[in-house]
Amino acid sequence: MSLGPLMVDVAGHELTAEEREFLQHPLIGGVILFTRNFADRHQVSELVRQIKSVRDSGLLIAVDQEGGRVQRFREGFTELPPLQRIGRLYDTEPEQARHLASLHGWLMASEILDLGIDISFAPVVDLHYGLSEVIGDRALHERPDVVGSLALAYMQGMHRAGMAATAKHFPGHGGVTIDSHLALPEDNRPYSDLTADLMPYQTLFDYGLEAVMVAHIRYTEIDSEIASLSPFWLQNQLREHFGFQGAIFSDDLNMGGAEEAGSVQDRTRTALTAGADMALICNNPEAARATVNELALDEHEYLSPVSFTRIAAMRSRRPKTIELVYGTDEWRAVRKELQSGLEPDELSLHG
Repeated sequence: MSLGPLMVDVAGHELTAEEREFLQHPLIGGVILFTRNFADRHQVSELVRQIKSVRDSGLLIAVDQEGGRVQRFREGFTELPPLQRIGRLYDTEPEQARHLASLHGWLMASEILDLGIDISFAPVVDLHYGLSEVIGDRALHERPDVVGSLALAYMQGMHRAGMAATAKHFPGHGGVTIDSHLALPEDNRPYSDLTADLMPYQTLFDYGLEAVMVAHIRYTEIDSEIASLSPFWLQNQLREHFGFQGAIFSDDLNMGGAEEAGSVQDRTRTALTAGADMALICNNPEAARATVNELALDEHEYLSPVSFTRIAAMRSRRPKTIELVYGTDEWRAVRKELQSGLEPDELSLHG
């Protein structure tokens, strides 16, 4: 059984019988975890095992574990600093900043892979214009060349750990003030002014970036559609202009930024038709089920072998000979070096 184009979530610390049955549907291809799914490392490892056992193909399991404000699992995990602290270091010590970005990516990925989770949606490559509070210190820097350089180092750290990278939020969330979780932001810049936001993506594409997550933002001077639902951004730009052949994820289609496009079912159909390989439906199980039921009427239209290949490539790449990194000498050494490199702010272990 292949991986379908929908990523959904689950309610608690273990799968219910109803969730187990739902996750067997061929249109489901992944599960994203949240803080509500986490009690401790052992519990979430068991939840991941339960999810993986539902399907022979092994559902893709994701989480947002960037660090700073966006870190779903905390107790028993390194408290990772926001990426902006690494960007600030770049201004005085660029080589050290690149090194620490790589360590940050390795440490984040290693602690997640230990649980059996495949990916964290990272890194954020939005530019820091000082406009977007929801991005804020999640952004590495205001200069696109610095963001590209540090994001590349971060991605390479993820790769060393065995995790594929997902750059977000394409084509750029830094130039708007509205939080796309709540409403639809509109960016009125012409395409020529957006080239800086796109530059870090080109850097990562050149070095094998595996996936992109697309923002719920309308770029009014460029295209009338919301970017996450737009053939212009997904096909004309990502596939044709940039030649990107990796996986395209929508941002969560239950967010306020996508509401204008109709029901969650309508949004999902539009995103997949526009060119997304996987559509996220989070924190709305009723809508997720309704979407599956509706898309199942034309199931063959949404089960793409090409998309399946792209999504399958996002699975953990950690060598099977490596069981756990957490608690090893290498893990301790990386934590210590990252902490000392970002002093006086302390990098700590929760729990």
